[in-house]
Amino acid sequence: MRNLNYLVPATALVVLGAGVACKAPKTLEEIQRETQAAFNEGMQAFKDGKARDTNPYVNAKDAKENPHKAKGWFDGWDKAKADKEEADRKAAEEKAAAERRAAEEEAARRRAEAEKAEAARRAEAERAAALRTAAEAALKDINFAYDKSAIRDTDKPKLQAIGDFLKAFPQAKLRLEGHCDERGTIEYNLALGERRASATKSYLVSLGVAEDRLSTISYGKERPKVEGRNEATWLINRRCEFKLL
Repeated sequence: MRNLNYLVPATALVVLGAGVACKAPKTLEEIQRETQAAFNEGMQAFKDGKARDTNPYVNAKDAKENPHKAKGWFDGWDKAKADKEEADRKAAEEKAAAERRAAEEEAARRRAEAEKAEAARRAEAERAAALRTAAEAALKDINFAYDKSAIRDTDKPKLQAIGDFLKAFPQAKLRLEGHCDERGTIEYNLALGERRASATKSYLVSLGVAEDRLSTISYGKERPKVEGRNEATWLINRRCEFKLL
């Protein structure tokens, strides 16, 4: 930092003029130069970490003749201290402001992330709800003739609706469950249920559904949908059910 020009107080000149008896009085320019030099020394002393009471001009031999030097040194030390305190204050304010800005930016970022996550969660919930609603409407059982696994003409519109559903929701996958009525052995009905599920899968594939979106399982006669021992209940139980995976 360049040295500051220091204005010599008028009182220093008066005191100096009164205290000099034998020597010619110093000119104003000399006093100004000496005061400025002492002022600069005082500033440097503060920067060097020296205490205020280390002013070398207070107890100097010519202290009475040159009070302006002591005054200039003190003023320089005080000015350097004030400058540092002001600089420290500004630096602290700038740091605090930067920390506030950073905190505000971080809070805004977290809010944006939370809002984004919430929007994604809501969108996913809406998609899931739409999928469930569409599945409930489309995934209707189809039924089979006694001891048969061929797709009946009356059920083909149901399978078309299921195919359309799967095309509308490409993320959906289905498990095709083959069932039978109570007649016949467990082993025979397990095989028949598998044939029914496989025939249903083949028909859906023929409608353009990707094969890897469909899996099959047979429950044979082990899971009747309704109880009864007549043709109406047996027809209901001879079925293929569709379950979302």
